[in-house]
Amino acid sequence: MQARYQNGCLTTITRKDGIKRWQVRWRARNPDGSLRPSKKTIGPVSEYPVKSKKLQDVLLNLRMIINTQASTRQSPITMKALVEHYKETELAEPEDEESGKAHSTRSRLKYLLDRWVIPRWGNENIGVIATVAVENWLKTLTRAKQKRKQSRKADDSPDRLARGTRAKIRNAMSAVYNHGIRWRFVDRNPITGPVKGSGVRVSAKRMSTPDILTIGEMQKLIGAVRLRERVLLFLDMVTGLRRGELAGLKWEDVDFLNLQINVTRSVVDQHVGRCKTEVSQKPVPIDEYIAADLVEWYRQTPYHAPTDWVFATDSNRAGAKRGKQPLWLCKVMGYHIQPISRKLGITKRIGWHTFRRTYSSILQDNGEDVKVVQELLRHASTKVTLDVYAQALTPTKRAAQRKVVQMIRGESRCTASVPREIGTSV
Repeated sequence: MQARYQNGCLTTITRKDGIKRWQVRWRARNPDGSLRPSKKTIGPVSEYPVKSKKLQDVLLNLRMIINTQASTRQSPITMKALVEHYKETELAEPEDEESGKAHSTRSRLKYLLDRWVIPRWGNENIGVIATVAVENWLKTLTRAKQKRKQSRKADDSPDRLARGTRAKIRNAMSAVYNHGIRWRFVDRNPITGPVKGSGVRVSAKRMSTPDILTIGEMQKLIGAVRLRERVLLFLDMVTGLRRGELAGLKWEDVDFLNLQINVTRSVVDQHVGRCKTEVSQKPVPIDEYIAADLVEWYRQTPYHAPTDWVFATDSNRAGAKRGKQPLWLCKVMGYHIQPISRKLGITKRIGWHTFRRTYSSILQDNGEDVKVVQELLRHASTKVTLDVYAQALTPTKRAAQRKVVQMIRGESRCTASVPREIGTSV
């Protein structure tokens, strides 16, 4: 027998203490199929105002539990209700930081669901959302106005959302449906489809190749910024630390005796959590030059206790948090580094991840063993190192091509001069 989905009845009760409380009433099903009245008191009305998000979240979670216990398979549940239940159970702050999803993963999923999925599909029944409808909807999504001036490929509409973002939205919806299958709210996932190739088709191919800096450009940047930014840049350029790992460094993590940095935490939106993966926690070697720069910064910064952040915020606007929380590195990039790079004539798009990609490409260009590159970047596999991060630099590609030309044409090198009109146009 299939139970019907219940919303329950919300009423108020007043006990002997005179405090008015919310109470939910519903009909629970006995093992023999008969029904019995049930009730649950939520809390004081003063703590849960009418129509408040706090009250709605409690009611939603309670309804989900009630209907799960009553076998709600194929019950008419909206996408919004399923998303809220997914956030309550799967994306809630874990009691143990070592378990569950990382903070960055949880925040990214919440953003994608609240920004894109709920506004369009929130009121739809999860059982009737069609695969092709989701696919066509993803094709119509447009990017935010402030991002529309970035360069794009000719085959993409100027306002279309990046392919990678569309793929992330699809994956977020798929995760919500898998959650619904696990809790028996639905019996199919229209995003993935029953067989390979029958689900929502979205290309995750990049719309543009990530920018890689040259040695000269990096030298210009280092020479044009003040000490704090210079240490930040140089450390990131030659270690490939992720932004969260860079912000999460404390002086106790820097082992000057053994010339290495122990990566033990990551800071995302001022939330201190674990690193991205287990491999990410491997020690990072540092050179004497990096150690010397860190010592120079150690002597200048007022925050150099073992438990202090290496790059602690020192702004007056931080108030009581001054020196007690790490820098917002996105602000450092936007206010201090990117404006200077533009003044230096560097037109490439620069972010903290640019230096990690550049580091990977330079290591690969220097002929380092792929396993060494993987260990330095602390990737889980060499496939990520080669396929996603490393790019062959132009001089290396030109040298490789020249070897093939010499093999075909003979050992004598071509000395033909380039026509002046071509040479001046290049």
